[in-house]
Amino acid sequence: MTDSAQSLRIRWQEALVAARGGEGPDPLPYADNLLARWAEPQRAYHTTAHLAAVLDRIDTLAGHAADADAVRLAAWFHDAVYRPDRSENEERSAVLAERALPEAGVPDAVTAEVARLVRLTVTHDPAAGDANGEVLCDADLAILAAAPKEYGEYAAQVREEYGFVPDEAFREGRAAVLRQLLGLPRLFRTPYGAAEWEPRARQNLLTELELLTGA
Repeated sequence: MTDSAQSLRIRWQEALVAARGGEGPDPLPYADNLLARWAEPQRAYHTTAHLAAVLDRIDTLAGHAADADAVRLAAWFHDAVYRPDRSENEERSAVLAERALPEAGVPDAVTAEVARLVRLTVTHDPAAGDANGEVLCDADLAILAAAPKEYGEYAAQVREEYGFVPDEAFREGRAAVLRQLLGLPRLFRTPYGAAEWEPRARQNLLTELELLTGA
């Protein structure tokens, strides 16, 4: 097992034990099942590296969350089911959480919150005052604020995942996504995200859109 995988197993164990607040089954088989999902061959961006990055960003934003451990568990599940050619990934990921977490000893209320957060990643549009949703969505979108080289690698990985889509159709679809993001009043809802990530993210999105469309 790699050091990064072992580190992720420990992070899962810590979040699960904190969330369930009592005794329960061994957390590590659940971690291994999830890590196997995150390592599936159809993934280029939505990999264990993305999971680790989202968890790192949740740590940065944890003070804003109402229940940081629920947000961490939601990060583990938010792309646990991922097929680029399907549209129901978030729903299937949420259902997986609803099945696995009670078995792992997590209380029903926390399980429901994790599943709600996973479903929120369909839109990345948390309601005002939804602190947990703001943290998860900001952490998931923080790649948009990466340095130009890292952002370029992210864009290339997204294209790889959609390799079955012809170039013209991909350009049209991706440009629509970029325009939708640029049209949002705010990409990031936490104070930290708004201050630290918003300007660079908008510049990265504009640059990618220009490269796609020649505008």
